[in-house]
Amino acid sequence: MTFWRSFFVAASLLAAPLGFAHAQTPQTVKATNVVLVHGAWADGSSWSEVIPILQAAGLHVTAVQNPLSSLADSVEATRRALAEQDGRTVLVAHSWGGTVISQVGTDPKVTGLVYVAARAPDANEDFVALSKQFPAGPARAGIVERDGYTKLSEEAFLKYFANGVKAEQAKELYAVQWPTAASIFAGRTTEAAWHSKPSWYAVSKNDYTINPDFERFLAKRMNATTVELDAGHLSLVSHPKEIAKLILDAAGYGRS
Repeated sequence: MTFWRSFFVAASLLAAPLGFAHAQTPQTVKATNVVLVHGAWADGSSWSEVIPILQAAGLHVTAVQNPLSSLADSVEATRRALAEQDGRTVLVAHSWGGTVISQVGTDPKVTGLVYVAARAPDANEDFVALSKQFPAGPARAGIVERDGYTKLSEEAFLKYFANGVKAEQAKELYAVQWPTAASIFAGRTTEAAWHSKPSWYAVSKNDYTINPDFERFLAKRMNATTVELDAGHLSLVSHPKEIAKLILDAAGYGRS
């Protein structure tokens, strides 16, 4: 066990720099906890490659099982998880989960926000209208709706949503994708925590779900410390070491 702990810490903390573009120099406060929020058409297992690296570094990690039934329900689930944390916490989100942490991140426990190919709405912003300023990713054409809930077709999920992920793993993720209420995408936040909390952003350069230029726009708008990865939308699965390092930096565990 000692060997593997040392291995993961070394891989995460001693790796060569990832080409961060520091739009800001955040006053990083060392955190002891990380709360992970998954996005649409996924569940908490999407963080399974990142979690052991964070745990090996000594962080207490919680992955929210985001219900995806409404923005209010998802916010409440994340607030419950945050309330259970003892001390300073970094909030991390993938994809639509960025909407949730933008709302919840004003909590005093939260010391930083990490967005992984994620939405980052401003307060009361029509994010759907904003996103239309950029070309839509081809994954969107694969959305199938039934009884008010959506899933991605198998072809769209494997080809566009999980591009860059090993085929076997992509099929497993397709099998566990969580039904997502169609209404959540138009939901508006009343807070935008990134105005007051240090933020980090991982852009996926090969993203076919959220336009990479839209991700760059969001990262720049929030003045986030940004890294660009040669990854598809599921960079947390295909590039877990890089995503873990970004989170460790936000938690104050990175190299100065």
